[in-house]
Amino acid sequence: MLKKSILIENKSKVTAKNLQLQIATNEREASIPIEDIGFVIIDNPEVYISITAFNLLVENNAALIICNNSHLPNGMFLNLNSHHIQQELFKYQLDASAPLKKQLWQQTVTEKIKNQGILLEKITKNKNQFEFLASKVLSGDTSNMEGVAANFYWKSFFEFDFKRERFGNYPNNFLNYGYAILRAATARALSGSGLLNTLGIHHKNKYNAFALADDIMEPFRPIVDEAVLEIIQHYDEQDLNTEIKSILLEILTRTVYFKNEKSPLMVALQKTASSLQQCYCGTRKKIKYPKLWN
Repeated sequence: MLKKSILIENKSKVTAKNLQLQIATNEREASIPIEDIGFVIIDNPEVYISITAFNLLVENNAALIICNNSHLPNGMFLNLNSHHIQQELFKYQLDASAPLKKQLWQQTVTEKIKNQGILLEKITKNKNQFEFLASKVLSGDTSNMEGVAANFYWKSFFEFDFKRERFGNYPNNFLNYGYAILRAATARALSGSGLLNTLGIHHKNKYNAFALADDIMEPFRPIVDEAVLEIIQHYDEQDLNTEIKSILLEILTRTVYFKNEKSPLMVALQKTASSLQQCYCGTRKKIKYPKLWN
């Protein structure tokens, strides 16, 4: 069953009773089965959440996301015991060889560049060289084809001058929000597969608790890019509001395609995470990334 994403923007009291998450504001109350919830995003400093509700969400592998004063996701809580052989899987991950991690990063960058190229062709209606760039990605991407592709991609993506920066001008704020949601969903899927989010295959910043999520989300980023472009085409608003955040949350239910099946993005992330786990265990050689468009 597809898990629900809950956005809480108003002053609220969040409690739990009979395995139901109860959200009460001055205007109304809502009750949702906790087992049906995948994500809870809290975007108001005056939200009270009980420890009981907190624990039940985490026990059911729901990701609880806290936003900062700029309304961007700032912190995330995940289940620490989400897999029955987690310690064994951690050991496989810790013992992964440098050549294996370089091969996994090569696969990841190759998929990201291919997806960027497909989306750019959809937008511009022109053929590009991204398939060629993807074919030139070396083990560990030592020639930085990811950077080469990104430079051309962002120069061509919007019809106005744009520089992709974390703290840059609009529409960076929309992209940041979408990427943060994607990151949370990826981290949840990896945790559910018994993997340690802190230990990346490429990202290695010692202050980054979600380095592996930052690695694995890369090929999925164009889904966010496409959603932001569609928002720009239909809305004049340049600040994040409830409607725009809700649209960006919907990327989690976007349909993506594997060889013989299709699935919502949040389910596909679980399949991708499971395949990565198998790569660490030595039973598989390639990460299972879906096609983002059919």
